[in-house]
Amino acid sequence: MAAFSRRLTSSLVLFCLFLSFTEAKEILVGGKTDAWKIPSSESDSLNKWAEKSRFRIGDSLVWKYDGAKDSVLQVTKEAYTSCNTSDPIAEYKDGKTKVKLERSGSYFFISGANAHCEQGQKLHLVVMSPKHRYRTGISPAPSPAELYEAPAIAPSPTSSATMLKAGFLGVLFLGLF
Repeated sequence: MAAFSRRLTSSLVLFCLFLSFTEAKEILVGGKTDAWKIPSSESDSLNKWAEKSRFRIGDSLVWKYDGAKDSVLQVTKEAYTSCNTSDPIAEYKDGKTKVKLERSGSYFFISGANAHCEQGQKLHLVVMSPKHRYRTGISPAPSPAELYEAPAIAPSPTSSATMLKAGFLGVLFLGLF
């Protein structure tokens, strides 16, 4: 009986570990609460932060800002480049914006505050394709400039994370019998 109990406990722990690799995340834009602002320098821009991050389908971006003074606009590539705020795909003004990333490829966001986009308050990020959603993010994401036209493509699906998950599933399966 004790052996069965240990196997069941081990299997449950491994299963929970497996789920932690696959669940979507809520990602605070810029990694901090006050990141949605005009950057003090190019190295302080949100695009630099996005280049170092991995975004997956199902993840949610979270912005925290003063909704009385600013907003977040999801826009096309053209509107992003020209800082055109007149016809956004979506507009958020609540100060606690949450946007779910539902597809792979590029996403473009700009500030809705007057002249903030022109001063660098904008974000371009790339969401990885679904077949690569289990990648662990060991290497930094490619620069948005490198992927402006192309959909997000990550390295080979035979990564160590995929192999690790397969091993966990095998142990889980064997642990039940």
